[in-house]
Amino acid sequence: MIELTKQEDGLWIATINRPEKANSLTAEMLEQLSEIAEAAQEARVLVLTGTGKVFSAGADLEAAKAGLATSPLWERLSGAIARLPGLSICAMNGTVAGGAMGMFLACDMRVSVPGAKVFYPVMKLGFLPQPSDPPRLARLVGPARAKRVLMAGEKITVEEAATWGLIDRISDGDVLEDARAMAADVLSATPTHAAAIKRMIDE
Repeated sequence: MIELTKQEDGLWIATINRPEKANSLTAEMLEQLSEIAEAAQEARVLVLTGTGKVFSAGADLEAAKAGLATSPLWERLSGAIARLPGLSICAMNGTVAGGAMGMFLACDMRVSVPGAKVFYPVMKLGFLPQPSDPPRLARLVGPARAKRVLMAGEKITVEEAATWGLIDRISDGDVLEDARAMAADVLSATPTHAAAIKRMIDE
């Protein structure tokens, strides 16, 4: 249910393909995504996307009841994405929710179809978010807006999220094509050059 495409120019595309379940994630799918992100040290660009109308609804309901909602697998995945020397892009084909926010926040850039929403209902569900998610969110949008998402439980449209700096581009066509356009300079550069610039920004 996780499909990986490796292109000759160094672009890797990992696609969550479980549209009949709103791309909700099982432990096995999280393991697959983590392994891809860990292996993507050799990729120039990693793009995360989904099929259907939802990027990911977070944990699969039955898996969440069995403890997946608080599993360290989420932190393993977002940490692997954050450590990538190359560029990471979340190409949102639709709404992102719950634990899937971790990989969304860990990416360097985010592009979305219009009309999608971003929400993380940990307050309502009684779970704590994964440890790295609140500081990443606060760095992107500031503490008050992070509290709107995590404490007030607001569903933020991507159009509003774009004004916050949480979404970098609203696509008027194909999000994967937009992601490729955003990655074009990195794909044409040497990996060491791209990694050096990323380090200068992140440090």
